[in-house]
Amino acid sequence: MRGGNRRRHGSHGKSVNFKGSMRRLFKYLNKYIPIFILIGLFSVVGALASAVGPLISGQIINGIKRSYEIASQTPNQLVQVNEVILLNKFKVSFLDSLLILSIIYLVTGILNYLNGLFISITVRRINYKMRRDLTAKFARLPLKFFDNYTRGEVLSRVTNDVDSLNSALESTLSEIFRGIFMIVLITTMMFMVSWQLSLIIYSSIILSLISSMFLVTKSRKYFRQHSKDVGKVNSHVEEYYSGHLIVTAFNHQESGLEEFKEISDTLRKNSFKSQFISGIMWPVQIFFSNLSFILIVLVGGMLVISGQFEVGYIQTFITYSRQINQPIMTIGSIASVMQTAAASSERIFELLDAPEEEKEFYPAIDDQTKGHVSFKNVHFSYVDGIEVITGFSADIKPGQMVAIVGPTGAGKTTLVNLLMRFYSIDSGEILIDDRSIYEINRNEVRRQFAMVLQDTWIFEGTIYENISYGTPNAKMEDVEKAAKEAQIDRFIETLPGGYDYMLHEDGENISQGQRQLITIARAILANRPMIILDEATSSVDTRTEKLIQDAMDRLTIQRTSFVIAHRLSTIKNADLILVLKEGNIVEQGTHESLLKVDGHYAELYYSQFDNGELQTN
Repeated sequence: MRGGNRRRHGSHGKSVNFKGSMRRLFKYLNKYIPIFILIGLFSVVGALASAVGPLISGQIINGIKRSYEIASQTPNQLVQVNEVILLNKFKVSFLDSLLILSIIYLVTGILNYLNGLFISITVRRINYKMRRDLTAKFARLPLKFFDNYTRGEVLSRVTNDVDSLNSALESTLSEIFRGIFMIVLITTMMFMVSWQLSLIIYSSIILSLISSMFLVTKSRKYFRQHSKDVGKVNSHVEEYYSGHLIVTAFNHQESGLEEFKEISDTLRKNSFKSQFISGIMWPVQIFFSNLSFILIVLVGGMLVISGQFEVGYIQTFITYSRQINQPIMTIGSIASVMQTAAASSERIFELLDAPEEEKEFYPAIDDQTKGHVSFKNVHFSYVDGIEVITGFSADIKPGQMVAIVGPTGAGKTTLVNLLMRFYSIDSGEILIDDRSIYEINRNEVRRQFAMVLQDTWIFEGTIYENISYGTPNAKMEDVEKAAKEAQIDRFIETLPGGYDYMLHEDGENISQGQRQLITIARAILANRPMIILDEATSSVDTRTEKLIQDAMDRLTIQRTSFVIAHRLSTIKNADLILVLKEGNIVEQGTHESLLKVDGHYAELYYSQFDNGELQTN
């Protein structure tokens, strides 16, 4: 049954909470602790240089002021700055003080650059590891996982969410390291010079932080919803693009556009709300920062007039206020960026935490598989409580060609999915050579089968690469032989480059029938003891079908083969025909014996003919 009762629900699983996501994220960074220690050292030295710079700048101004006072006591005396007292201890010349200040700011710039460089390299390594983990996770996920998620939804997590997380980490890590040390060192410097002005600055900082925390709380839910909406938009665009021929054929462009507008409008609204609330943080923080500038000038001026303060330190505190507000404002804005990071990490970790196929350690199959397949009272449901296979039993002898027929939804493809262990049965047994498939490693089970589906899968690559997929290091002569048996060799030889001809994604530069022939050649080359053909000839014309039928007859010699077909004319030579209806066998036998019974199979068969001639559509 293609699709059966399966439905795609999108991302409706329970989200990881914010704190849990961030803890998981920081665990991802543990491997890079030595690099972060180095970054921390750069940050300490850079922050120290940044903190000392304004103090020396203020002391240079104080030196100029003292020189001016001395010169003013002597009429017509030119102002000459002879010395500057740095850090209240070291007497240096005016030119030396300027040189020292220049060196300090040069060192600050170099260290900040190195800081950013190391963080950028580290974050990209984390980005690579996360994508690799996600890709490896796909290989361990059961097929039923993808029944609940659209392709666009999954792709969004691997691309957009990882990119968002990468950008957030790069912008936050550099500022957090530098910002924390800047705040600590500048605070120490400020209180050493004036506790009054320090309290003014910190009062504005506390008000700024309270407002930021309030806004972050308000914007969190919108950032989470924004990430989900991006996944929905990607899913819609991917499906709309993949089916653009059908969309155009059924004149669904306007309806598709309206649907996109609706999804996109939801994204726009949630994006606006999240950005609007987080955007308020910056002007609010600037307001408190400018307010502190005004108070520093007023209070500092009063302290200078009263003789408790030197005028140069007003410049020092104005610079300190800007320096300490900058990391705090950045951390405030980082809070909104971290909302995006948290929302993205929730979706990434939800995927990484999805239940996997259990690891199995059964002994390998030593003997060559004979192909004796048995189904014993098999029950199966995609959705709990709604069975699609109900008590199915069948015994297929080695080397038999078994045809599985029935109306749409009867459970034909589902049987194949169960045989390949893509899904697990609810009850009953499936055996290969009298051994339960659940006592054989699932990869070993799948290694016994070659499969050709109605929905062809062609990837971007040469014809040789597509045919040899699943058969590593296949020789060219083997590929050519397989192509010849699949009746595709003559077509390949007419193409520029032959077997080196480059196919586009999904094989869009060749016909559907030719894509199907390539997948049949792929199965022939694999040379497995059992083969599954799921409506493999449904996409080719009558003449090509006859050619493929000859190839299939050769292919199925001494192999147990399962053929799912709607064209009953292709299975006349089957050793056994299983007629399914509502998940169970209603008839079984050869083509001739089933026609004599004049039952369900005969009804299906004659419905495709009119007086012995195939109906034309």
